[in-house]
Amino acid sequence: MERTIVEEVIKKVGQKVKVCGWVHTRRDHGKIIFIDLRDRSGLLQVVFAPNFAPAHELANSLRSEYVVAIEGTVNARPEKMINEKIPTGKVELVGEALEILNEAKTPPFEIDSPQDAGEEIRLKYRYLDLRRQRMKNNTIMRHKIIKAVRDYFDHLGFLEIETPVLTKGTPEGAREFIVPARLWPGKFYVLPQSPQQFKQLLMVAGMEKYFQIARCFRDEDTRGDRQAEFTQIDVEMSFVSQEEIWQVVEALMIEVVEKLYPQKIISQKPFPRLTYAEAMAKYQSDKPDLRKDKKNADELAFCWVIDMPMFKYSAAEKKAVAVHHPFTMPNLEDMAKSPDEPLKWRAYGYDLALNGSEIWGGSIRIHRRDIQQKVFEILGVKQEEIERRFGHMLEAFSYGAPPHGGIAAGLDRIVSILQDEPNIREVIVFPKTGDNRDLMMAAPNIIGKKTMKEAHIELASDVENNETVEETATAD
Repeated sequence: MERTIVEEVIKKVGQKVKVCGWVHTRRDHGKIIFIDLRDRSGLLQVVFAPNFAPAHELANSLRSEYVVAIEGTVNARPEKMINEKIPTGKVELVGEALEILNEAKTPPFEIDSPQDAGEEIRLKYRYLDLRRQRMKNNTIMRHKIIKAVRDYFDHLGFLEIETPVLTKGTPEGAREFIVPARLWPGKFYVLPQSPQQFKQLLMVAGMEKYFQIARCFRDEDTRGDRQAEFTQIDVEMSFVSQEEIWQVVEALMIEVVEKLYPQKIISQKPFPRLTYAEAMAKYQSDKPDLRKDKKNADELAFCWVIDMPMFKYSAAEKKAVAVHHPFTMPNLEDMAKSPDEPLKWRAYGYDLALNGSEIWGGSIRIHRRDIQQKVFEILGVKQEEIERRFGHMLEAFSYGAPPHGGIAAGLDRIVSILQDEPNIREVIVFPKTGDNRDLMMAAPNIIGKKTMKEAHIELASDVENNETVEETATAD
């Protein structure tokens, strides 16, 4: 018999069906055994009675999280037994045949408990944590948001283009993960902090409208609610103004909220706009929370912060550094007015804040080689390093680079806010801890001496490594 998913059972009263899933809970009332069967679509009450003796006898051995297949007849529940809390609450399945597909150990925490277990144990057993309704809902809504984003940009004529994950170092501020190039001893790839350079080169290539759901990586020190790898909605356009970019993003966010979160209220449409100077003067923040009731999770207060500074002075580095990144176009009026005072320059840079969090950030890009060269000089990058690190970009600009601009969003942050979650780990399927450990996979881990030798890596003498890993052949 073909399987029926739980949410479809309600349409089949009086019919025989086969359902598969996990034993969510079990309750015994005299000789009758009740279980709630769980699959991805929902819960279904199943009744095992003595008149179907083989199934009833086997049901005596059922425990929470056993994986089962059950065949039986769908009956309407008596009126007094209807459960309005679940979509299938008006029916139940009479268990006539039962197959235990797999037994399960007692989980380290209760799957159906409304109380969270400790975060470390949840992350260690994330595959069990994801069985919980809250986590399943977060995963489903994340999928729906991504699909809505893809559909929106596809409708506008954007191309979804994948960019490389193994690349060269970039100047975007954070420390990068490095990957030894085994075939090129002494050389390294890095994992991208963003697809920034690639998406600009796609504009030089004439793609004109690009987007990507991109995986990004930053080897940062412990910084609160951050992840070493995260997901970005990445967008770039040619022959575009700031205004056009804002309109595209604003319409996207309104569409996502209205289609997927109709219970939420956007406080102002169109979104208000503040200059960076205004935001700092009025709210002492470049991502102000403009909600009237900051305890109301269903109020969404979007706000554009524009005219960002181009540079700021870094006391640690004792020099000017880029506020966004060095490919941001400076305000040409400010350049002309104060050519020797770059700390006074504004940028064609902008952020979109939501309820006090930055969710999108972008800029109009530099497309002229002379301006890009000037920015690198202000940042104190020597000519030799400019050619070594960015020669490919400067050369590309000499082959007819169009004016272009773009923006990127932290998908994890957007989902966490819309799902009313306290942190982004709750909306990432397999997150890491704040100090970048994967407790489920026990990563990072020690690698074998043979692998290290092949990659031309030798640990420094001050690195403690008391574990010796002997490698054995593994299947591909």
